[in-house]
Amino acid sequence: MSVATPVVGPVLVIGAGLIGASIGLALTRANVEVWLQDVDADQVETAVAMGAGRPYMLNSGQSNAPQIIVVAVPPRFAAGVLSRASLEFPTSVITDVTSVKNNILKQAIEGGADAVRLVGGHPMAGREVSGAAAARKDLFDDRLWIVTTSPDSSSEAQSVVEQLALTCGAIPVRMTVAEHDQAVALVSHAPQIVSSALAAQLVAAQEQHIAVAGQGLRDMTRIAASDSALWVDILSENAGPVAEVMGGVVAELQEVLRALQELAHGDHEHAEILDAILRAGAEGKARIPGRHGNAEIPFSQVAVLIEDKPGELARLFVAAGDASINLEDVRIEHVLGKPSGLVELSVRPEVAEALITALVSRDFDVKGIA
Repeated sequence: MSVATPVVGPVLVIGAGLIGASIGLALTRANVEVWLQDVDADQVETAVAMGAGRPYMLNSGQSNAPQIIVVAVPPRFAAGVLSRASLEFPTSVITDVTSVKNNILKQAIEGGADAVRLVGGHPMAGREVSGAAAARKDLFDDRLWIVTTSPDSSSEAQSVVEQLALTCGAIPVRMTVAEHDQAVALVSHAPQIVSSALAAQLVAAQEQHIAVAGQGLRDMTRIAASDSALWVDILSENAGPVAEVMGGVVAELQEVLRALQELAHGDHEHAEILDAILRAGAEGKARIPGRHGNAEIPFSQVAVLIEDKPGELARLFVAAGDASINLEDVRIEHVLGKPSGLVELSVRPEVAEALITALVSRDFDVKGIA
C-alpha cells in the first residue's frame, strides 16, 4: 500500500444514516472537520446532536472545497450523487460506501464523474438497524475497509481514501471492482438471502414451535431484520455475482432435500450425502478469518446461569476482569418460562478452568464447559 495522504478535512458526508453518521463520528473523534448533508433533515439533526459534524448548506460560509466527499446514500441513488458531487467540487476526492461497485461506479462516470478522482470504498461493518440514531464512532474500528482500484483513478486519490479508512479506525484493503463484487456476493449478499429465506419460514409456523427457538436460530436469522428496501437495491445492483453464489447454495440444498426424502422412505444410504455436505460446511467455516484477520482459534465455552435482573451481567464481566481473563465472545439465551438467562462465555482453552474458579468464588452458577 502506498504512503497515505493525511486526511486534513473538511470531509463532506452526503447521507447521514447509520454509515454516514458513523463516519462523521469517527472523523470528529480524530479532530477532522465534517460537514453533513442529507435529504432527510431529521437525520442530519440527529447526527449533529450526536457530534458527527455540522450541517452543510450552500452559501453558508463553507466556501472552501472539501478534501474528500463521502457518498453514503442507498445504492439506487449513489451513481447520481457521485456524478453531481464530482461536478460541483472539481478538486475533491470522491468516494462512496455502497456494497456494490461495478454498476454504480460505471454509471457515475457515464453521468460526468471524474474517474481520476473517483475511488470506490466499502467499510465491512454495519448493523441490522439503520438511521443516524444507530451510529457509533467505533463502528469501523479494526474492520476491513475495501478500497476499489481502477486504471483511471489516481494513486493520490486512492491514497486519500485509504487514509480516510485509517482515520476512521479501519484497515484498508485494495481490490479491483470485479473482485469486490464477487467477494461481497459470497460473504455478505448471499448470506442475507439465506437468512431471510429461513426467517420467512417462521411467519406461518406454529407459536409453540417458535417458542422453543434457541441461539442457533437467532444466530442464523439475526441479519434477517435488516432494511428490506436497502437490500433490494443492493441485490439488484449485484444480481449477477449473487445469482452465481446462490446457484451453488441451491444446488447443495437440492442435494440435501433429495437425501432427506430418500431417508424418510427408509433409504439410509443417502445419509452419506448429508454427511458430505455437513463436513464440507465445517471445512468452509474453518476458512473464515478470526479476529484481526488471523486464523480462527477454537475457544472454550463456559456456561453460566444468571438471574434476569439489573447488574448481574455486569457482575459477571467484573468477575472475569478481576481474574484478568479476556472474554472473546459472549452469548445470552433466555431460559423459557424462567426469569434467568444462560450466558456462554468464549475464552481461550488454557484459561477456561481459571475462569470457572473465579466465577464459582463469586457464587455464580457455572453449568459447565464445552
